[in-house]
Amino acid sequence: MRSTALLRRAGPLLLLVLLLGLLSLLVPDFMGVRNMRGLLLSVTLVGTIAATMMLVLAMREVDLSVGSIVALSGVLAAVAISATGSIALGVLAGLAGGALVGLFNGLVVAGLKVNSLIVTLATMEVVRGLAFLVSGGESVAIPVQGFYALGSGSFLGVNWPIWAMIASFVAFGVLLNRTVFGRNILAIGGNPEAARLAGVPITRIRIVVFTLQ
Repeated sequence: MRSTALLRRAGPLLLLVLLLGLLSLLVPDFMGVRNMRGLLLSVTLVGTIAATMMLVLAMREVDLSVGSIVALSGVLAAVAISATGSIALGVLAGLAGGALVGLFNGLVVAGLKVNSLIVTLATMEVVRGLAFLVSGGESVAIPVQGFYALGSGSFLGVNWPIWAMIASFVAFGVLLNRTVFGRNILAIGGNPEAARLAGVPITRIRIVVFTLQ
């Protein structure tokens, strides 16, 4: 039984290793540094989002609005940078916009006890419309060249978006598995009523998790 449980947990990783081995044999230079860097860069956005989605799923909730939040955050950042010329203000505007949408999701889900699937499906459409309104329905150019170094720059030969994804995996992995806050998230996902009786602040934790997402 223990071996079966271990295989179930390690199954996706073993499948990934097998797939990488097969592709390395069939595709020339598949395991080359340049190709590996390109593959990692192609999944950095999804990977970074998945780091906090892990917390949402651990509570047995779901957030369908993340794609629209990414669009809104990007548009807000671009508009702020174009208006002020400050990369820092643009990044903060994007993060703040995303956090506010997450806070709204958390307040409705945790405070009003509405199913997260329904809430985030609705906010997905609303936020997509907000992104369209903020941009005026047009692409927004970023005139500050230094901004592009966030994507093209590197450290130790690894691009900054990859480092951001790795940092997200580590930070939120530790948060979920090595902190009281993480254990409370798992308790809510396991049995919300038992967690409530144990004194876990369920409403507050749900709001925080959706805001982080």
